[in-house]
Amino acid sequence: MIPNPIRKVLSTFQNCEVRALLMGGQACVFYGAAEFSRDIDFAILADTGNLKRLQQALEDLQARVIAVPKLAEDYLERGHAVHFRCEQREVAGLRVDVMAKMRGVDSFSALWERRTVLEGRDGEHYDLLSLPDLVAAKKTQRDKDWPMIRRLVEAHYAAHENDPTEKQVQFWFAQGRTPELLVALSIRFPDAQIAAARFRPLLLTVNDTDRLTEALAAEEKAERAADREYWMPLRRELEEIRWSKAQ
Repeated sequence: MIPNPIRKVLSTFQNCEVRALLMGGQACVFYGAAEFSRDIDFAILADTGNLKRLQQALEDLQARVIAVPKLAEDYLERGHAVHFRCEQREVAGLRVDVMAKMRGVDSFSALWERRTVLEGRDGEHYDLLSLPDLVAAKKTQRDKDWPMIRRLVEAHYAAHENDPTEKQVQFWFAQGRTPELLVALSIRFPDAQIAAARFRPLLLTVNDTDRLTEALAAEEKAERAADREYWMPLRRELEEIRWSKAQ
């Protein structure tokens, strides 16, 4: 069941025709890997028309910017997140974060084409990042994101393991985070394992769980380092904005 404040934000965005995709912890709930969060995160289309519609939705929610930078197309296009706090009675205290660009994630137009559309019990439709795109967005330096990636992939495997499509098997090989899952997949789908190893060489080590465990840890470490490097200039820019506002 979708909490009322989350449903209110989603319906407000829909009513204002905001082109946005739910991501973050709330999207994880939809995909069966529950994550408690008082935030609601969106990937959005950063163009003039959509930002006007977004601004209207935020006004309806009485949402105010709570940090730098301000809501502006140039900041979003450079990869910044913009953070809001809602004050409208039904959503009071809820934080809404929006981004238009993320490391290792496709353009919004590609994300929109691949989106997942779910229908709630209330008959409304919800646009989410596709599961592969959500996993890609979760590859950050934050400790909490990596267990969530594992849960997302394993929840998907549990839901579809009896009659998987080729695309689903490819996804599991590409994003599986535990030796147990990858070994099980290699036994069931040896040809798919060989094909996937061309893009993820650690799959060649499935017969040696110690090596596989080390390779998975090294893969995660490299992604975390890449994310830190990606955010370094953005954080410097935020500090410059804060400093200029303080003058």
